[in-house]
Amino acid sequence: MSGQRTWVGASVPRREDPRLLTGRGRFVDDLQRVGALSAAFVRSPVAAADINAVDLSAVTSVDGVRAAFSAVELGVSGLTALLEREEFVPTTMPILATGRVRYAGEPVAIVLADDPYAAEDGTELATVDYAPRRAVTSIDDALAGNAPDVHDELDENTFLAVAPFDDEVDDVFATAECVVRTSMSSGRQNALPLEPRGCLAEWVDRDDQLVVHISSQVPHQVRTALARCLGLRERQVRVIVPDVGGGFGLKCVVGREEIAVAAAALRLRRPVKWIEDRREGLFASFLGREQRYQVRAAFDGAGRILALDADVHCDVGAYSVFPFTSGVEPLMAATELPGVYQVPRYRARARAVATNKAPTAPYRGVSRPQIVLVMERLKERAARELGIDAVALRRRNLIDTFPYVGVNGITYDPGSYRESLDRCEQRLREEGWFELRGTAADRLIGIGFACFNERTGYGTESFAQRKMSVVPGYDISEVRMDPGGAVTVVTGTSAHGQGHETTLAQIAADQLGLHPDAVQIRQGDTDLVSYGWGTFASRSAAIGGGAVRLAAGKLAERIRAIAAHLLETDGTNIELADGWCRRRDDPASSVPIAEVAEIAYLRAHRLPKDFEPGLSAQAAFDVLTSGTFSNATHGVVAELDPRTGQTRLLRYLVVEDCGVVINPKIVDGQVRGGVAQGIAGALYEQIGYDADGQPSAGSLIDYLVPTAGEIPEIDVEHLETPCAFTETGAKGMGEGGTIGAPAAVLNAVNDALRDTGVELDAVPITPEHVLRALEFSR
Repeated sequence: MSGQRTWVGASVPRREDPRLLTGRGRFVDDLQRVGALSAAFVRSPVAAADINAVDLSAVTSVDGVRAAFSAVELGVSGLTALLEREEFVPTTMPILATGRVRYAGEPVAIVLADDPYAAEDGTELATVDYAPRRAVTSIDDALAGNAPDVHDELDENTFLAVAPFDDEVDDVFATAECVVRTSMSSGRQNALPLEPRGCLAEWVDRDDQLVVHISSQVPHQVRTALARCLGLRERQVRVIVPDVGGGFGLKCVVGREEIAVAAAALRLRRPVKWIEDRREGLFASFLGREQRYQVRAAFDGAGRILALDADVHCDVGAYSVFPFTSGVEPLMAATELPGVYQVPRYRARARAVATNKAPTAPYRGVSRPQIVLVMERLKERAARELGIDAVALRRRNLIDTFPYVGVNGITYDPGSYRESLDRCEQRLREEGWFELRGTAADRLIGIGFACFNERTGYGTESFAQRKMSVVPGYDISEVRMDPGGAVTVVTGTSAHGQGHETTLAQIAADQLGLHPDAVQIRQGDTDLVSYGWGTFASRSAAIGGGAVRLAAGKLAERIRAIAAHLLETDGTNIELADGWCRRRDDPASSVPIAEVAEIAYLRAHRLPKDFEPGLSAQAAFDVLTSGTFSNATHGVVAELDPRTGQTRLLRYLVVEDCGVVINPKIVDGQVRGGVAQGIAGALYEQIGYDADGQPSAGSLIDYLVPTAGEIPEIDVEHLETPCAFTETGAKGMGEGGTIGAPAAVLNAVNDALRDTGVELDAVPITPEHVLRALEFSR
């Protein structure tokens, strides 16, 4: 790649990978401190109960146990997440359960010991007197007239009930030529990052700071929560994120365990570490996805959609999480259900329902896997009812004029909706899959499609519409060049596997005329950048990358100004390329960028008059629109085994458009990882609960995670429609693979079942579901 002057668009090898693949990464559990204590939590074995008493007197008898605290003894205030809207009912999530437990696995006390084994032993000797209550374990249960209250403040166990779009559509349905309905449900899932949650907290007297190393996506938001709960100034809290082994939304909310660990470290003035084990992660961590939809759509005789009417219920568990609240899933579902289709009339109602289950966090895609599944099922049903090819019916309804203002009030920027569908169908036809499906009478083969967009680059304006009291959006970056010409980029984003060290270096390198190897990315430290919103909602390339590009551009202007002074010309006549500052009108007249940097620091007398020494620049970037939209079409070929009911995916094709592709290989990796998680939700993963609120999955024996053997080869083809709203032209794309996969897989399975008269409308699709459908046809 030597001499290449444009790095954006190049598949530069990920610079993170050598250390991560050779065991030289630094994760929270790799950090050691002299005298550190290990934390473990006493967790409720029941889903709903009053706490009459907590007795920890026997805990400290365990050899190695140094302290144990209940909620009263720890004395830390809880987390309250707020939406500034009348329909939302705020509740507080205590750091340790106080007076009452609301889900199996809720932390009741914290035990501190010399090692994790002693701490676990200590938890076994805690005595908690529980007075069991009747648990609320389903949406229907929660909304029943005689249901117990999960929180006394809630009416009908509802955190949030909204009707953001209340068009009167009944007249349209009464006269429509075709009306189709779907009742779709999705199972509760765990994000299951490779690295579970964890933190190491210590008080540093020299800096008058609580320093917390944590596996998180949002270090500044963790800092804010810690300061509020512990009564500290924000400058007294420093949050550092080392390498992170995956997050997927689970780590973009603040956990109560991390607050408890920090409180214990502050109280004991000793370092305290907690590493979540896999069992805790499965049943006591943040979950997601459990939703139910009742939706109908009206079509004319040509297959064009006339109106959409939706009723959405989201089981959000026992607490509202900080800072996104329990409203994130229903608000996303109701607002973005129309997706890539032109919907002229729309009515939607959505609820966040409280149950005695672990609370939910914004798991990758946040309701969009479900809403895409709903819309794609409606298209398939309408096509069948009207006798129209399902792909042709989609094509008639896709948004094709941009910018497009939807019935939901969102402005859609240009995308390749039709092009991606056309290309996906064309390739599957050319490869012979349609012919195989039609001629292989002895095999159950189906083809499924899913068309969707992914709203990314949510700026401050977009988040403000949710009326959060904490409003994310912008991001800040600082770019510094040292006296030797090397560059450090400080960013408010915080990677957990996306390759920021590579892609952000590519963006900065292009602006500065350097090789990416000369650029070092620093992130995940609240003392390095004044504020940053971290990494979630596919925002880092679109917003964080925009801030990096702007800051690097400002620094480039400073470098040009110095070079112009040295080369006796104007700054506009200076080009930065390949490590040199060259006069455009006389390329032989040049000076190395490294020499300019040396002058800026070590020979400041040679700088232009009134020019400050040093080379640094800072910039912020925000998307001041509805956001930007990536889009894709997924095409799947599935085969069902009539003996076992197993679903095997024979072909998986993604045609995607995320604007300017900064690093194609990294985008491919993100898409493939997302598709794997989407397939997991479509076919395998689910946490169920019994009538007492006990979760079905306590280990990976019970929670069915697909391996490389179940995930097919995933072929990715790129289209590029540059974004007009971002500095880089890039759109976010981190969640798209997950968003499209469940609908494409379910449509393929239903296509394979086309002769049975049965259609499935729930995920995950189990072998039992398939076998029952085949038995029905017999």
